[in-house]
Amino acid sequence: MSLPLFADSSVDASADASVISHQSLDRALVEQFLAQASGPLVFEHCAFDSEDLEGIELRGATFRSCTFVGARLDRAALTGSSWLRCRAGGAAFELSDLTDAKFEGCDLSNTNWRRARLSGAAFAEVKLTGAKFTEAQTLGMSLRESLAVNADLRGLSFRKQTVVGMNLSGADLAGCDFTDAVLVDCDLSDASLKNARFARADLRRAKLGAIQAGDLLQHFKGSIISAEQAAEIVAGLGVQVI
Repeated sequence: MSLPLFADSSVDASADASVISHQSLDRALVEQFLAQASGPLVFEHCAFDSEDLEGIELRGATFRSCTFVGARLDRAALTGSSWLRCRAGGAAFELSDLTDAKFEGCDLSNTNWRRARLSGAAFAEVKLTGAKFTEAQTLGMSLRESLAVNADLRGLSFRKQTVVGMNLSGADLAGCDFTDAVLVDCDLSDASLKNARFARADLRRAKLGAIQAGDLLQHFKGSIISAEQAAEIVAGLGVQVI
């Protein structure tokens, strides 16, 4: 008679026997663990690199220091999942359900979130360089203290949010809504701002980069900027400010 998978020496068999650690996992193994688990799985220091996990159901799962580099998680059910210090460069989450998922300290560079469900999801201290959120459902999604250089964030709403520590330089922010938002220690240098809305947005503690007076009407109409920022804009026109 075969022993349960959770009896393996690399698995914590305590409590509900749901902790899997220090393993390289393929789809078949993950599905076997799911079949035997009595609750949400916890993965620690596990590798899923380049695995095809399309459609996998891991609701409420916790991933700590795991790697998903190049993995396919399209259409996966990951509602309420937690991701701590994971590396998932180039991973695909297209059409996945990540409602209320939490990401902290992760490298998510060049990930694809196209049409994913991200309502209530939270990203903190993550790297999203080159990530694509095309047509993602992002109601209530939050981003803070993260690197989103050259990311595709078109159409995201930051309305009435306090956005802290976001490097959005070079990002595509076309159609984003920053109405009534407060940006603190954020960098908008060289970002694409076509049709972005900044009505009553407080940008006094944001880095706007090199902008022209015309940009104020085109992109920042109705926003709040500091006297120092205004002086920099005027200086950019070749006018000496004394």
